[in-house]
Order: sequence, then C-alpha cells, then structure tokens
Amino acid sequence: MIRFVTGLCTPPAIARGSIFRVLAPFALALLIAAGAQAASVSGTLTLTGTTTISGSGYAITGQITMTNVGSGTFASSTIPLSALTSSTVSANFTITLSGGTLVGTYTEPVSILEGASGTASATVTGGTGSYAGYMGSFPSLSVTSSGSGLSYTFTSTGSGTLNTSGGTTTAPPVITAVQDSASNTPNIAEGAFFVVYGTNLAPSTSGLTNFPRPTSVGGIKVTVTPTAGGAGTDVYLIYIAHGASYDQINCVLPSTVPVGTYNVTVTNGTVSTPFVTQVLASKPGLFTQDQSGTGLAVVFNYISQSEDDVNRLTTGNYDGSLSSPAKPGQVLTAWGTGLAPYAAGDNTAGIVHDFSTSYTITAIVGGVSIPVTFAGLSGYAADDQINFTLPNNVPTGCAVSLQISVNGVLSAPVSISIAPSASANACVQPGYTTAQLTLLDEGGTINTGSFALSQITESVPSLGSFTSADIDGSFSQLTGFQLAAAGTGTVTEITSGSCVVFHATSTGSAVVTGHLTEFDAGTVTLTGPAVNNQKLLELSDIYSYSIGTPGTSSSSLQPGTYTVTGSGGNDVGPFNTSITIGSPLTLSSPLPTTVTESAGLTLNWTGGNSSDVVEIIGGSGTILGTGTSQITNSTEFICSTTAGQGTLTVSPSILTQLPTITAAQVAAFTAAGFLEVTSGPTPVNFNATLTKGGTIPSTFSSFVSTLGAALYQ
Repeated sequence: MIRFVTGLCTPPAIARGSIFRVLAPFALALLIAAGAQAASVSGTLTLTGTTTISGSGYAITGQITMTNVGSGTFASSTIPLSALTSSTVSANFTITLSGGTLVGTYTEPVSILEGASGTASATVTGGTGSYAGYMGSFPSLSVTSSGSGLSYTFTSTGSGTLNTSGGTTTAPPVITAVQDSASNTPNIAEGAFFVVYGTNLAPSTSGLTNFPRPTSVGGIKVTVTPTAGGAGTDVYLIYIAHGASYDQINCVLPSTVPVGTYNVTVTNGTVSTPFVTQVLASKPGLFTQDQSGTGLAVVFNYISQSEDDVNRLTTGNYDGSLSSPAKPGQVLTAWGTGLAPYAAGDNTAGIVHDFSTSYTITAIVGGVSIPVTFAGLSGYAADDQINFTLPNNVPTGCAVSLQISVNGVLSAPVSISIAPSASANACVQPGYTTAQLTLLDEGGTINTGSFALSQITESVPSLGSFTSADIDGSFSQLTGFQLAAAGTGTVTEITSGSCVVFHATSTGSAVVTGHLTEFDAGTVTLTGPAVNNQKLLELSDIYSYSIGTPGTSSSSLQPGTYTVTGSGGNDVGPFNTSITIGSPLTLSSPLPTTVTESAGLTLNWTGGNSSDVVEIIGGSGTILGTGTSQITNSTEFICSTTAGQGTLTVSPSILTQLPTITAAQVAAFTAAGFLEVTSGPTPVNFNATLTKGGTIPSTFSSFVSTLGAALYQ
C-alpha cells in the first residue's frame, strides 16, 4: 500500500479564522533604534503603536524610541490565532532604521491578549547593514493599552541593553512555534510527530534520518523539560530543514514523556529561550494532502489487493497516482498521528500495534460515527493508520467532514470526497461542474473576486431593530485540496421551481474547515452617496468598511452609484467597478415571527426597481446532545423573484422540509430559526487582472435585507 507521511518538509499554511473576543495588543517587547558606536548601550525603550486584529491573527505596527540610541519603525509578523492555546506567545519583529534593520523575538503571557496589563520580554537576534550581528535583551517591558473592536493603541516601555559591536556574531536559535505535524496547531501528544519552527535552528538542511532515529544531528537537538522542574528529555529527530524563508525540525516525542507543561528548547551551539507547550496523552490529527492541516485528507480508497486510490474529487491519474472519490460501502484508510502513546515503538521500524483494542476509536464521517477495523501503528513510529468502512447511507459530496475520535477526544476536522454511488466517477458539489472538479484535481485553481454592499435591519427580541451598512470584498484562489473552504461538505441541494432547499448535518465540532488563498489588491477605496474616496480596511487581504454609525440613520445605503477602485497590489492589478442602486422595496407587513409550514408563506411589498432581484430566505435547525456528540440538523430555503412582481409565495412543499421548532427549544438553545427578505440589482460582472498574468472573474453586488428570528411549526 502506498504510504504518505506528510507535514514533514514544508512550513505550515495558517488557516484563516474569526476572532469573537476583545483582544488587547501585544505588549511589544521591543527595542531599539539607531546604531551607536559603543560596545553596548543601555537605556529605556518606548514603543507606541497599534494592534490590528484580523481573521488569521494580529499584527502590530508602531514607532519605537530608545534613550541614548535613536528611533525607528516597528512591525511584527502576524501571530496566528492558534497561539492562543499556549500559556505564552512569541512572534518575530523587524525594526527599520536609517542604516539597516534589526530583527528579534518577543514573548508574553496570553493573558495580555485578553485585556490585562502585563509584562513582556524581547531579544534582538541580528540585523542588516550597519547592524549586522547585533544582539540585545529587554527582559521586562510594561504594557498598557486601550481600544475596542479590531484596533488597539498601546504603549510598551522597559529597560535593556543592546550590543552594538557589529560583526558576524552567530545569533542564538529562536523558537516561534511548536505544533503537531498533522493539524499544525499547538500542543503535542505522547509518541506523536511534531514540528519546531523558528529561526537559526540549524545552519543547513540535513534531510531525513534513519532508524534508530538520533536525538542529536551535528550538535543540534530538541529538549523538552518540565516547567515545574526536573530532567529534560531529548526527542527523536526525523528531519532538519533550513532555507531562506523557514527553519524547522521535525521530531517524534517519546511516549515516556508524561502529560504536562514543558519548556521546549533547541540547542545549536547555544540554547534557545524556552518555548512553552502542553504534552497530551492523545491528540489525534489527520494529515492533509496540501500539508496545511485543513481540507482534503490523506485517505486511500480500497479498490483491490493491488490498488488503493488516493481520495480525490474525480477519477483519474493525478501526480502519478491513481485517484478517485470514495464510494458508499467502500473501505478507506486514513493517515495521521497522535492516537496514543506506545513506548516500545517510538524509535523502531516494522512495528504493528492496534490501539483500537484498548481505546474507543471511531471515524466520524459527515456526522455519522463509524467503528474502525484498525487504528494504530503499521510500520513506523508515530505514523497512525486508521481503517474503516463507509456505510451505504453515508453523506456524499466533495468536502464531507472527517474526524477521528479517541475516547471522545476529536481530531481537527478535515474533509474527504465521496461520490453519490458506486458507479459515479466524480463527487457532486453544488455550484461546480465535473469539468471544474477535474481541473482542480489536475492542479488547476479557480480564482474569484467579489465585493458586496449590504444593509441589514435585524429585529432582536427585547432590543428592537438594528440597522447596519457595510462593504466587504476580496479576491481569492481555490484549490482542489481546499474545496471545503467553498462550502459545507455534508450538504444536499434540492431545486423546486424558483426555490432551492439545502439540508446540512454536522456532528460536534465537525464543521469542515479550509482556507482560501487571498490576493493583495493594494489600496481599495469606495465612493458613493455620503462616501467620498473612503479607504477600506485591509485585514489579511480581506477588505471591509462600515458605512456610517451602526444603529443610526447614517448606517444605510442611499440610492445612487457606488464605485470601488483598487490601486493594484502584489497580486491584483488596478481595477474599477460601479453599481447603481435605487430605493429599496418596502414590505407590506412585518416579517412573521411564527411560520405555519402547512399553510405556506406569502410576502407582499411595494417599491423598489422592478428588475431588482428579491429573495425570501428562511431556515431552521435542531441541536441534539452536547460536546463532541452534539448533532446539528439544519435546512435552509431560498426562493427568488423580481421586485416588479410585488409578491412571492413559499409553498408548503418547501416549508415542510424544514425542522419544526418551538419557543421552548429556542430558549434552551437546542434549536433556532430565521426569516429574511433581501433585494438588490443584478450583480455587475468585471474582470480584474492578475500581476502574474491572466484575469480573475469578479462581481460587485448590493442588497438590502430585513432579518428576524422565526419559529417554524
């Protein structure tokens, strides 16, 4: 059987996420400024700046001064959201000065991210130009901050010393992340693969090691030491990689390392500052085909004794491997790490051990729990093989969720492709043709761009109505490995007349996660009624702006022409597009808060442009159980017409497909329902240019929406 062990050679891609809590800025450990001629300079640094929060993490920029030295500008690397699971966080920084740059790393407790004041530390590890070889330390920096939403201002100050002797002093190793090798998230498991990322970890790439795996290669080693004190343990080294843009060491954590909190250090001539991580008894993780930790998993479909196909969207020979979607009733093999410790096999080849004989292990596919026939080591330390058979009634699609449960501990969700029948040669994904799916399997990409103006008036029980207007947009690239990012995997679609009904099921945290590659388009501005050349906020290449003050009359879309203009950036060239909107339609009566499914639903309105598209959207869902066993069943419908019709009826045949819910269920948070009406002009299509050649098909749309909670009975 063909075997993949992924995540060993390439730095991880960080998936884009969302932040739903107030984050205070990093207490910027930072430092320095202009070069002085003395061997060392002591002084107090003061950093004033802004922390900007995005879906992928947070970035810090500002101005820094140091008494007796000078001043410069400061910028941090983006710190991923995954860092929040550790007790401390670290990030790289660059300070730009007139004679060159200084680089380093700062560390602080996570509590500072949650609004507390605190103390940080920083080290300067090198520089360029006249600052080559510079070293420095600022062990205690006090931080205060203020702000709200996605932006905070802060002041960080403290004393330290900078070595200004210059030269070619070798900087010490610095650890920036310790992650498992499958999901690329913090915390590692006994007997599992993990990766140490950082700078100056190794002088060159050593390549793969042989069995028995060494604990030291060329004097380089990784050690885990209990934070509470005690002897350290050198881990087994698999691969050491060094390049212009990355440094990493791939390892196996011995199963004999007890569960707890540890300091991780790298020795490379000198010893790095400790990086704190948690060791867990079990942290199942599934490898993914693009090594990002999200999207299409490394799974093989059993065809015969002589053939195991790589799980892909369509049937073919891609990248030199036979590939196909899985089929209901078929045997599958998934690959991962972190199921459980096994001390006898941490550093040997040819070992076989089935953890499912002593642990409760299941595969969860599209919300369906499936017993495994084998889950454990089948040849190599830390390399877990999981075999299971898909039931005939398994949900199908191109991005069906997959997780592994070990005694109730779930792996991060990934996805697999499942065709609708044994005779089908491709999976089915709403909105995608088989030709497009084949293109993705062949290594092609689908590029799209979208900007949308929106005005939403939401009725909130006990609070009344609240209106807000915004513009959001981005240019994105999708690969076949990340099709899960384009929509929920376990979704079925039924079209009936002018209506479409979607059914979705998920279990526990089995919401399929994936990430799109976002394109930089430079500065993007909006001009329109009451908006004059307004620059949009750019966070991780996603653009947005709130029009007016939410909750007031200023936060609304006024009739007229709106124009979005892009200056051009690293990926997308200059562009310009406009859309004209008229007065929105007016509902003849408020949205009902209770919908009787068997009676149908008719809504009437007046006004609006006769050609505007009107959609009635509704949905309901139920939630059963809690925690990892929680099952959510939801159904949503979309029925459309034009504003000139003045009315639209949603038939009982559509509504009766929605789960019925009661006020008691809603109050107990075991169900929810909504009803919404939107209207707007037909979207405007435009093509933006890509700096590397070609175009990216894009749209500019606008809609006004009225939204409220609803019971379906």
